[in-house]
Amino acid sequence: MHVSKLVGTATLAFTLPLMAYPAHAEPGTTPYSVIVNSANDGAVRPDDELTLREAIEVVNGTLPVTALSTAEQARVTPAASPTINFSLAGDTTIALVEPLPPIMAAGTLIDGASQPGYGPLSTTDTMVTPVPTPVVALTAATGAEVLRGLTIIADEVTVRGLSMYGFSANHRSTQTTPPANIFITHLPPPVDAGLPNTPDWQELRPDEDSDAPVGVVIEDNWLGMSPSGQMPPPEQMSALGVFVFNGLDTVIQRNRIEFHEGSGIITGAQAIGMNVTENTMRTNGIAGIPDGIRLDGNIDGAEIYGNLMCGIDGSGVFMFKPQGSARIYNNDIRFNGRRFRRAAIYLMGNGHEVTDNVIQHQPGPGVAIASYPRSEGNIIRNNTFAALDGLSVDLGFNDNSGIQDFQRKDGPNPPRNSNLRRRDTANAGINAPEFDDYVFPVSGDQVTLSGIADPGTTVDIYKVVDRQGYYGALNEYVTTVATDETGSFNVSVDAADGALLSAIATDEIYGTSEPSAIAAVGNLTEGPTTPAMPSCEIAQDPPEPAPELPPDPVILRIPRNIHFALDRSDISAESAAIMDEIITVLQEYPFITVELQGHTDPRASNAYNQALGERRALAARNYLLQQGIAPERMRIRSFGETQRVSTGTSRIDYARDRRTEFIFTDTRGLDIIYENLETDLQPE
Repeated sequence: MHVSKLVGTATLAFTLPLMAYPAHAEPGTTPYSVIVNSANDGAVRPDDELTLREAIEVVNGTLPVTALSTAEQARVTPAASPTINFSLAGDTTIALVEPLPPIMAAGTLIDGASQPGYGPLSTTDTMVTPVPTPVVALTAATGAEVLRGLTIIADEVTVRGLSMYGFSANHRSTQTTPPANIFITHLPPPVDAGLPNTPDWQELRPDEDSDAPVGVVIEDNWLGMSPSGQMPPPEQMSALGVFVFNGLDTVIQRNRIEFHEGSGIITGAQAIGMNVTENTMRTNGIAGIPDGIRLDGNIDGAEIYGNLMCGIDGSGVFMFKPQGSARIYNNDIRFNGRRFRRAAIYLMGNGHEVTDNVIQHQPGPGVAIASYPRSEGNIIRNNTFAALDGLSVDLGFNDNSGIQDFQRKDGPNPPRNSNLRRRDTANAGINAPEFDDYVFPVSGDQVTLSGIADPGTTVDIYKVVDRQGYYGALNEYVTTVATDETGSFNVSVDAADGALLSAIATDEIYGTSEPSAIAAVGNLTEGPTTPAMPSCEIAQDPPEPAPELPPDPVILRIPRNIHFALDRSDISAESAAIMDEIITVLQEYPFITVELQGHTDPRASNAYNQALGERRALAARNYLLQQGIAPERMRIRSFGETQRVSTGTSRIDYARDRRTEFIFTDTRGLDIIYENLETDLQPE
């Protein structure tokens, strides 16, 4: 795994001197409470300013209090446990010129909430749990390469109330170790993973010095964003949010985790017992690993619950060859897949539980389960699905292991007709239920359903709202019925005339099936539907009715495209002026969504042009994000050279091909006149 980017023009080479730091503070070291009064960073020296770098060394026991000045010593007092508080005057942004020492004193509290002026509570409607606005911000100094904001290698460390952003890595000939706002591990990793004779920090050894930190708590922080709450410019974006490379019982709770190039939360070697709850996760994965939460390594006992995952470029939760099992429940997962058409939740491995989640507006399945590596015993029950481009539950079939199979899966499986299917299909190829008929008669508000599923399974009946051919999203749980010894089931349920029903079967050993084909109740009537307002807001009250259509169509004139220079994806000043016109329209009409389609001229390979088209669409999307357009309103696609606007070979023809087009939908009575502007053409 590698996420990196260029930061400014200067490069500060720095490698952590691993052996200079013990794994933990020396036994018997006096714990101190330290008050940081300076936002400066640099050399450790006695003066009137006590910096965060000095505070960390004091609580670690690597900087004697006697080495501080008299003024600094006045801000250090013995305490029951190590604590770092803040009392910054003036500038409260700490710009690091090089990585901080790792936190290695057990029980350390780094408390941004101690800064005067901390809060008030954030009032944005997108928050799962309101988080106070931080005052103290931690970022990288301009031109400095600082991979990590805080590296934690000790037990029971708590980080609270900070804003952290701007931690990433420059490109180099050898890969860097992972950059992140917060990195939790047993040993501090070097910057350069390719250096010879580097201590093997990736190896988990049983000796005391390499034990995984236990009970680290990350709470009430704004990760990936400054206290302004705005998306940082590209040179100040963090690569990853919280990286639990090696930790036990880590708690990540009540944070805003937004605007990361890669995942907001990612695990590495082990994150056993990790608890992720009540976090608001938006606009993550916009230039690297595209998923909100990426689970690798040993995640046994991990629980992910009560989070909002919205406007993410890939899946809300994505697993890759994990060990152990996790529970994912009571999350709100919506409007993801902005860049990759992935499942909302993608599972690998055995014994995972996905229950009581709201999963909607995903350009892929709701929950997809890999067939390779073998994955079974995964329980998917009591979730609410809506507006999916795929099945609510999609089991990988026949050991499929292509790129699409690790993103979206493969649609409805045929009925299992061989025991070999137990070995090559997710959840051991458990069959979807089959209703006995396509339409069941209704009597009053009651309908009696019958069908067949695998013997010994329980069948959950759902109402279906959005129909897609023979299938639809499992929108509302109705009831559960057990099959008999032959697999037959029969149940009466409340259902109005015209309702659509589907079902899934669950075997306690093998897991949950794909959904059945739809059965209709009585006379099927389908009326017009109004597209949902794209929003990450948490609905506390019933949603407001859709706005009435205007009596006469409103005519909008809106630019359709911007153009790029040869082999470039940066937005020119002329293109920015066109983008500003589009922003004005999107701000005035919040129900309009837009697909940004990247295009190139034909002079390169198909693969190169496909990637270049994606970079151009990303550049346009990121410009809109930085101007406050919500991520859930935008999706990107690349067509490369496949959809030219001309057939000629002149410089002007090629300049017209190099573009991003904006395709608007959900117009609700708006008559849009597209303008193909060429004021920003850039012939080579």
